[in-house]
Amino acid sequence: MGTRTLEIRGNLENDYRDVFTGEAVAALEALSGLDKDRKAVMAGRIERRAARARNKQRITFLDPAATISRTKIKVQDARDGNFIGSEIPRDLQRQWIQGTGPAAKPNSTVEKSIRNIAYALLSGADGWMFDGEDALGQISSMSLDNQRNLKLAIHRDPVFMKTAEQVALEMNNWGKEFFGRPIIEDWVKQLDFTTKIFRARGLHLDDRHVRLSEGTGFSGSIVDATLFIVNNHRRLRESGSSLALYLPKIQTAEEAALWNDILTALEQHLALPDGAIKVYVLIEQVEACYQLMEMRAALGKHFSGFDTGRWDYINSVSDAMAWDKEFLNPNIDAITMTYGYMRIYEDRVRRACNTPDRLGQYALWQGGMEPNIPVGSEAGVTNGMKRAVAGAEREEREGASGKWVAHWKMVHIVRPVWEKVGKANQLGLKCPPLTYTTADADGLLLLEPAPRTVRGARDLLSVGLQYGNAFGQGLQAAALKPADYFGNEDVLYLMEDAATGEIRLSILWEWLHKNATLTEDDNETGAKAGDRFTAQLFSRLLVEEYEKLRKASNRDVHDVSKNTTLPIAREIVEAYVNDEVKLPWYIDLLNINLNNQNLDEAKKRIRLLTEAFRKNGTRITENLDFSTQKKVGS
Repeated sequence: MGTRTLEIRGNLENDYRDVFTGEAVAALEALSGLDKDRKAVMAGRIERRAARARNKQRITFLDPAATISRTKIKVQDARDGNFIGSEIPRDLQRQWIQGTGPAAKPNSTVEKSIRNIAYALLSGADGWMFDGEDALGQISSMSLDNQRNLKLAIHRDPVFMKTAEQVALEMNNWGKEFFGRPIIEDWVKQLDFTTKIFRARGLHLDDRHVRLSEGTGFSGSIVDATLFIVNNHRRLRESGSSLALYLPKIQTAEEAALWNDILTALEQHLALPDGAIKVYVLIEQVEACYQLMEMRAALGKHFSGFDTGRWDYINSVSDAMAWDKEFLNPNIDAITMTYGYMRIYEDRVRRACNTPDRLGQYALWQGGMEPNIPVGSEAGVTNGMKRAVAGAEREEREGASGKWVAHWKMVHIVRPVWEKVGKANQLGLKCPPLTYTTADADGLLLLEPAPRTVRGARDLLSVGLQYGNAFGQGLQAAALKPADYFGNEDVLYLMEDAATGEIRLSILWEWLHKNATLTEDDNETGAKAGDRFTAQLFSRLLVEEYEKLRKASNRDVHDVSKNTTLPIAREIVEAYVNDEVKLPWYIDLLNINLNNQNLDEAKKRIRLLTEAFRKNGTRITENLDFSTQKKVGS
């Protein structure tokens, strides 16, 4: 094979030889040159962010006469639909309900870990987005367990089939108890129902197990997409299934064009047809909403649709406006999809999906996440499910072709909203054309009056701390609620992922460093409406919310974490929120401490990361422990 460009950590190439096959490693090597482009594009992100803060400038639309970077497409042509997009594959045309979650569990045997996939594929969801990013733990070699489990399930390995049979019995028992009927008739046939979709990590993240031979980090995006497609494309295509990916955290059409180059290079390496790999793009970044048609055009034949997420998008708005002292978000619960800038964002995505390309083809719009779980008191579950169904009905009325759920139990509760309507999708919905005025640009940052309270700050802090702790334990998807509601079964747990921590810490930073004004009195702290959210108040709330977690039962905060990852989570929250220089990603602080449970070491790493960014905008994204892992038996 000659000199290799990439290095695989420790003995993992041998331990995961079913994942790092010769074909997969060859494909990674073939695509490795694109990592230099990725790093350049990511540096451009940080430069734009810094320039906007320095010049106090809001995000604007692109010059219509400009050419989209990395393409030959004019911005105006993209906006006019003067490009060739993708025909929607058969198995993506009806995606009423997509589920999402990881395909692996931390510190688990294959038999236990692969149960995640069995629940997903037996759930009755039209599609399941198996997460390699926000919901997948990254401790140890979980990203590789995720890939291994998917390969075993897609290829119907006996270990998966045995597990799926057991899981089907459990799911039917739940169905009998909850609905009075089983939910699976033929479990083997049911496995063919759900479209398998994979979410690769965003361009901003390095892989933990693969790096360049020179010792620098390598793209998690390239690793994830390559391993999934190489290991599964033949079986998926033989079964008539699409090669489908979700692409997260894209901020610009240039980044979409880079993804297009990655996918094209992978198709060419595997001798796949042009456009064989289909993608949804999660619109999780406000800058992307200024370039929706440009992104569609840049991804061309690969592009299937947009998704309207919530937490990440709110975080991106907060981050993009961190420099503006007048821009202050309210309590997180007030920022629903009908709130100010969220309403405008959703409307622009709807219009972009329903703008035809040169061949008259439209794109899918997949609605947002339903985080509720039907576990709690009878009243709590009833109320929670009413809210979930009402949210689905609103999105269906607005024109979404489907939405997400965060737990398999929610599929049968929310899917009937679309079943009653009966249309496979809402492609070609009649919408006003997109416009690109100053008012349109301002609308994407529209604030509306809403509460900003001590209660809201407590909820932000409690869940932010819990999420950091769960992340350190390998649970990037976790059922959480504020500590004050522990033991209250009327308040349901919500499924949370990395976006949860990002937005909660981002808003706390915003309130503290912009002297946010509280809108209500708070009897417990004595704070009054009109008071500022001060460092002293933040410090008090941090101490109090942390102590509640320390005293919580093992059900809510695992006892094993209380002297290991929980103190580190507190240190990270305190460092992030107090620092005058706002870090672009909370997850950077979490990643740099993966597999570390020593608080003193965590403090060193936090200081290393924050000082590097403060000095010149450098993000430390590589695995600091890569070279300390000794090879075994080599």
